Amino acid sequence: METASVLAVCRVHQLLPDEGSVGVTAIDKRPVEGPVKVHKLGIHGDVQASRIHHGGEDQAIYAYSQADADYWAGELQRDLPAGIFGENLRVAGIETTGAIIGERWKIGLDVEVEVTSPRVPCAAFQRRMGEPQWVKRFTEAGRVGTYLRVIRTGTIRAGDHIHRLYVPKHGITIGRWFSEPDLEIMEALRDADADGEIRLQPEYHDKFEVLQRRLGQ
Repeated sequence: METASVLAVCRVHQLLPDEGSVGVTAIDKRPVEGPVKVHKLGIHGDVQASRIHHGGEDQAIYAYSQADADYWAGELQRDLPAGIFGENLRVAGIETTGAIIGERWKIGLDVEVEVTSPRVPCAAFQRRMGEPQWVKRFTEAGRVGTYLRVIRTGTIRAGDHIHRLYVPKHGITIGRWFSEPDLEIMEALRDADADGEIRLQPEYHDKFEVLQRRLGQ
């Protein structure tokens, strides 16, 4: 069984001009050497150009698995180095899209993070990848990776082991909520949040209302 570990820690290399409303994008993440501090708002030295749609304590770190990256490397027939998806962590031996919402990981000696929500692809991501219909393809494949909330700050580096500390019993994964949201899943998450099993970010409750209206409940 493969040991779960951090393959690369990535942060913004440079802000790039972008056609979007902000005018720049911070999606150009690249691996950094040596130990990197992790704060409540993410990797030290990292930034988000659009704070409306990215960042904050509930989306402090974005993790993407090597297994999902390998899938896309095969689909696109190109090399996809760590950071190309805008991820802060490229990880191996642990699910990101398949992570349970609310599960907690210990990374290295002291950092603790919590799985919060799926990454929703945007037009800046499509421009970054340079692939036609990328948002549609990425969405349909459902290999979205996960955002993480920092529970305990500290220092991480490439090569650090990742240990799952806690797995909620509701069983709803990041990928399932992203690709197959329904009222049963919604109620399971709502109950887990109410029982204190997990702590959902506010956006979930907004999405619950949208889902209820869409399904006529």
